[in-house]
Amino acid sequence: MTDIRSVTVLGTGVLGSQIAYATAYAGFAVTAYDIDDAALEAGKARFEGLAKTYEAEVEGAAGGRAVAALERITYSSDLADAVADADLVIEAVPESLEIKRSTWQKVGEAAPERAIFATNSSTLLPSDFKDATGRPARFLALHFANRVWVQNTAEVMGTADTDPAVFAAVVEFAKDINMVPIALKKEQPGYVLNSLLVPFLNAGAALWVNGVADVETIDKTWRIATGAPMGPFQIFDVIGMVTPYNIAKASDDPTQQKFAEILKRGFIDEGKLGVASGEGFYRYGA
Repeated sequence: MTDIRSVTVLGTGVLGSQIAYATAYAGFAVTAYDIDDAALEAGKARFEGLAKTYEAEVEGAAGGRAVAALERITYSSDLADAVADADLVIEAVPESLEIKRSTWQKVGEAAPERAIFATNSSTLLPSDFKDATGRPARFLALHFANRVWVQNTAEVMGTADTDPAVFAAVVEFAKDINMVPIALKKEQPGYVLNSLLVPFLNAGAALWVNGVADVETIDKTWRIATGAPMGPFQIFDVIGMVTPYNIAKASDDPTQQKFAEILKRGFIDEGKLGVASGEGFYRYGA
């Protein structure tokens, strides 16, 4: 066990809510922060849905344990208040360098000196915005996979400035919340998971955008030929459209730029965000 007791998670989107709930389920006191009350209400609905999912899919969660986790989560739309007593702050805000820098600057000014800072950024290196925290020695990346109760990896990646004791504490924290820590020896864009996953998803998107095959054919080909449970567009639906859009929009590749435009006009603007909204590349029933 570590000395970490109080955890603040910044962002209650698809993955932020999973991180916060998994942490509360493991017995930690959690503060869930988001930018306004409307975002927090959406987050509360995700937490309630996660409790039901845990009851159905996680051994030992039924009979009250999953619901009890909800009682360990408090909510705040005041960033300074949310981090005021945090031992660990995990950031899961939108995948924008500007937003992350701004967020961490505010957190660094408000959080106690003992606090450890961790970003869940999928594609940005922690060294890109470590200085914004004001305490780079206590900052690193802690990256989770979607569906954390099943795909329970937690990639721990420090910078050249990260204190080894901080790195070790976060590895132990990952174990405490029932994750399998993946300790990286150096910074790598995309960590281990996304270094493998992103090129695969990009290839699927390019096949579709360039008119080579339709979504169903691409997914079916991958499933049948490899035995994998999901194809790239099924994975997009699980991830949700916002993160793939942000990544594609930031790319210099014209095909990825076109994919970003399609995601924005045809999906995000239409409320088709994937599994979480009930429709993305596929439709999902109750």
